[in-house]
Formats: sequence, C-alpha cells, structure tokens
Amino acid sequence: CLTVIFFQLYGYCYQDSNDIPDTLTTITELGSPLEMIQLLQTSWEDRFRICLSLVRLLHYLAHSPLGSVTLLDFRPRQFVIVDGELKVTDLDDASIEESSCTSNSDCFMEFPARNFTLPCSVEGRCQNMNEKRNLYNAYRFFFTYLLPHSAPSSLRPLLDKIVNATGNHTKCGNAKYLFFSLSPSLSVSSEFTQKCVKSANTKYKRVPEAFIPDENYRCWPSYHHKGCLLSVFDVNEAIEICDSYSQCKAFVLINQTTWTGRQLVFFKMASNHIVPDPHKITYVKVTG
Repeated sequence: CLTVIFFQLYGYCYQDSNDIPDTLTTITELGSPLEMIQLLQTSWEDRFRICLSLVRLLHYLAHSPLGSVTLLDFRPRQFVIVDGELKVTDLDDASIEESSCTSNSDCFMEFPARNFTLPCSVEGRCQNMNEKRNLYNAYRFFFTYLLPHSAPSSLRPLLDKIVNATGNHTKCGNAKYLFFSLSPSLSVSSEFTQKCVKSANTKYKRVPEAFIPDENYRCWPSYHHKGCLLSVFDVNEAIEICDSYSQCKAFVLINQTTWTGRQLVFFKMASNHIVPDPHKITYVKVTG
C-alpha cells in the first residue's frame, strides 16, 4: 500500500568523499515532475486517477500508525507522477504534532484565500488540524483544478459537492469522506451516471463490424492528438457527446477501454468511407 502513495526506495549507501563526509546516495524509482499546465491538457480520467491517488495519501496520513501526519510543505513540487499515480517524494517537512491550545482562537489556520478556526479539545489540542491542513492544501493545489475541469457532465454535481466540502471544511470535508466518495467512482459507471445521461433526440444507425478510417476532427481533451478520441460510459453518452459537437456526424466504438473500464470512442465529421472491421462498431447520425 505504501509503495502506491510514497516514492519507492530501492536502495541506499553511505560514501565518504574528500569534500563531504558521510554522503548518502539513494536509488529510487523514476518519476515525472508534476507540471500542472501539462496535466490540464490530459484527459479527465487521467486527472481523476491522480486525484484518487492523492485521496489515498490523505486517508493514510490522517490514519497512519504514527497518528495524524501533516505535510507542512504540501505543494506540487513535493510530488511526482509514476505510471499515472501521484506519489510523495519529500517527507522532510512531515509532522505528527497537533498544535496545542487553550481556546479555539489558538486553532487558527491562515491560507492565502481564506482562514479557518478549529475547536480546541479538552486535551488542549487543536482537533484534526493536521488532517484539515492537508485537505485544504490538496483542495487549493490539486482538486480545484484537476477534478471539475472537463469532467463528465453526469458526475459534475457529485464532484462539485466533493470539492466544495473539501474547500469549505464542512462536516463532510475530511479524508474519510473523500476516500469513500471518490473510490466508488473509480469505474465511473454507477447508477448515478446512468440516470444522469440525457436522452438523445437524434437518431443513429448502428453499423456493426465497421470503421471510418478518416474524417477526423480535433477536440479537447482527446486521447489522440490528430482526432477526437474520448471515453464514454455507454452508447447513450457517446450520442450525447456527438450531439454536442456540430461537426460530429458519426462515432466508432473501438475495442479498447481506459483504466477505469470506460469505452474509447472515435468521433467523426462524416461517414462517406466506411470499411469492414470485425472489432469496431460504427454509429452514423441519421439526417432528414
């Protein structure tokens, strides 16, 4: 479990040098620096995967064997991406000390955008301050950018509720709430998703074992840099997406899924040239 959320250490050794005695060399797994602008250009599911790994980290930090742990320097530069997962690389500023207090006013947390005051417990400790600090930093550096942006329309009400609860420190704004709210969304195929997909007014003709090799157009975000390749829960969601693009006249279900199990679909601007393909299904918009 720990190798999923923390940077994996493969080995280390001490080596004396002429300039610096007791030099420590570590060998770790290779990760990519976290570039927020680059992340915003990836698909929502890839960003959701990163947020989900961050939620696992928050849940662990709040319930670690050492107690509640806070990362005092909780910023993107402290993380890397390894195989699509977010991992912590620097624990130098981790702390298990909950702030002492004599009154609620001693439990004041100040951030650039807003401030919070937490209750002071009878033991003289600020209640859940470590957890709340981690959560709000995760909200302001990660969730507010990565979760709602270009999310599936059927999931936006749920995601807005999660993000708001985290940013406002409501009763549900804790690591456990986040963990159990986002984890079931892993498949992005819940009954909630199915009910929220709009019914389509446009008719489509199903053409089995067929593919449209050309007629691509670009959309964002897309899994393909020269075409419009998106993930959908089912055919109804694909129809909803195609209806939302004026240039879309057809779409093709290919025999591939994303890491969450969602179907990958190519959206096309015409259906003039259809070729046989036993592994694909084409849907053509019926006009007239």
